[in-house]
Amino acid sequence: MSTNTAIELRHITKRFGSVVANNDVSLEIRKGEILSVLGENGCGKTTLMNMIAGIYYPDEGEILVDGKPVIIRSPKDAFKYKIGMVHQHFKLVDIFTAAENIVLVDTEDKHYKMNAVNAKVKEIADRYGFNLDPKKKIYEMSVSEKQTVEIIKVLYKNSDILILDEPTAVLTPQETEMLFKVLRKMREDGKSIIIITHKLHEVLEISDRVAVLRKGEHIATVDTKDATESSLTEMMVGQKVSLNINRSEPVDSVTRLKVIGLSATSKDGVKVLDDINFEAKSGEILGIAGIAGSGQRELLEAIAGLQPLESGEIDYNDPKTGDIVNLRDKTPLQIRNMGVRLSFVPEDRLGMGLVGNMNITDNMMLRSYRKGKSIFVDRERPKNLAEEIIEELQVNTPGVTTPVRRLSGGNVQKVLVGREISAAPRVLMVAYPVRGLDINSSYTIYNLLNEQKEKGVSVIFVGEDLDVLLELCDRILVINSGRITGICDGRTVTKEEVGLLMTKSEKAEKEVSDGQ
Repeated sequence: MSTNTAIELRHITKRFGSVVANNDVSLEIRKGEILSVLGENGCGKTTLMNMIAGIYYPDEGEILVDGKPVIIRSPKDAFKYKIGMVHQHFKLVDIFTAAENIVLVDTEDKHYKMNAVNAKVKEIADRYGFNLDPKKKIYEMSVSEKQTVEIIKVLYKNSDILILDEPTAVLTPQETEMLFKVLRKMREDGKSIIIITHKLHEVLEISDRVAVLRKGEHIATVDTKDATESSLTEMMVGQKVSLNINRSEPVDSVTRLKVIGLSATSKDGVKVLDDINFEAKSGEILGIAGIAGSGQRELLEAIAGLQPLESGEIDYNDPKTGDIVNLRDKTPLQIRNMGVRLSFVPEDRLGMGLVGNMNITDNMMLRSYRKGKSIFVDRERPKNLAEEIIEELQVNTPGVTTPVRRLSGGNVQKVLVGREISAAPRVLMVAYPVRGLDINSSYTIYNLLNEQKEKGVSVIFVGEDLDVLLELCDRILVINSGRITGICDGRTVTKEEVGLLMTKSEKAEKEVSDGQ
């Protein structure tokens, strides 16, 4: 092993019952490098990293740190070897300050002085370019600030090997760029950084090498400078994958949903929607673009009956009767009982979309149990639906009886999207439906949305990737601070034009094109 190797995995295997999560994986991480770990959902990326971090213990194989075999049975052991992991879901105490959360990792010193802790946290933040107030409470922080706390928790213990699980999943482009600047400074400082991610353009931008896993096995590790999105995707999937979205022209479009003067205020008095007006048409995909927190979520929740409104109308054109029905102030159940086929894939998939402790079949039943006319629950149809979704979307799971919480984040998303599409909606609203999905699964979802569009469904798509929005959507509505700043033709608008509208502070006087 080279003296430049920080950590080496030799023939690592990990099983969970009959499921082999990792099989004979050998991998090395060098000092002063950023290594990206790529693979499809459920291929064993997080499991492998969890063994380095001490959360799991390998059934076979060994881990070497600085050339010496080590035993890592807990995160405390990992810290002893200067290894720290920042998980996708933060582990912070909301009512504590940043410094109080950070010092919790120091189990050896029971008598610490907070002034000294605050000073050390500030010193670490300044050294790497973080913007963090050590005395700020967690519940007052943005997502990126919370992630900063998690990273500094690891640095506080003098970790030289950092593992980041999907670090940019919920960050804005600006926050992502800031994080990358920090990671580059850490690399210059000699730190070894491992990033688990699905975003290929970020892999090519930030990493020195890329390790690819497929079905629990290590396929290859390549220099990033020699890789392309296509070559990495082929290694991940095992075959060539077309990274093109076939956008068809809308046919016989009619207005299915008309939103007029929609306004809403949050519980703390902040205006989250301000005079929103637009139309969603059958047989088209209407994209919604905006910096995170601009009102996208609240807008979709308002249409779905989940967000109280101050004013406005949501007029639904029923294709069966031709009647115009105002959905304003109706509950989701009332909307459903009216025969309005409105499906909603929320941003928070486990918090709002699925029940983690229930298995896949039971989560299918959540859509239909109210229809039962017998005291006995019909489980056969939900079971068949679960099996169809597992096969069509290639959900990596031992079976339909597996609790959803035991699935990887991307596989949870597949189950949710599949269930919502199976409801045969007239309006399908999806918020970040490919967040956490590998590129192959993402394109499967894009194709499913196009299929719905071609069936005459009105699809409303909230996405983060501007390139995808421009390639997938017929029209793009841009929202900023709860106001619409433009509605553009997805075929002619440029990414730069959409980006300018995303940061525009005043409502556009006119549309970029005749989108409405």
